[in-house]
Amino acid sequence: MSLLSQSIASPGGAVVTAMHVKPYTAEWLAQPTAYLRLVVDNLGPEVSDWWEGPCNPRHATVILADGAALVWDEESGWRLGRYVSGCRDEHTELSGVRYLGGGLLPRPERVPTSLSDARAGVGTSSAWRPSYRSHRSCHDGFGNALFYYGECVQA
Repeated sequence: MSLLSQSIASPGGAVVTAMHVKPYTAEWLAQPTAYLRLVVDNLGPEVSDWWEGPCNPRHATVILADGAALVWDEESGWRLGRYVSGCRDEHTELSGVRYLGGGLLPRPERVPTSLSDARAGVGTSSAWRPSYRSHRSCHDGFGNALFYYGECVQA
């Protein structure tokens, strides 16, 4: 199995368990899936299709009913734009990109509001690409955040 756990004592004495998945294994590639499904569920009928794409960085594409698309990647979070091209085997290309803001993993129930803000060009949305992390940072704690969403979906 490629899942490793490590118990770490915090400065306050509490023991925290960190979950690490070996990079580029099937489990690692699937880590974002639960989070992405929660976002798609929260977007509801606005979604006409969605898929996870290749890695480096791991990303997903959500095609919206109006022909626009949302793309998430593990370095810059969510962005909105007009769908140009892409499929499960290649990275998605968008035009007129606007980043939603709200961090790398905004709470799934907040993504629809962030989408509305990005469409209107207000709120924390921006045309400038944020860089929250590098996809090469495989043990920076990001996997633990994704693990949390996996536990929520299974509960």
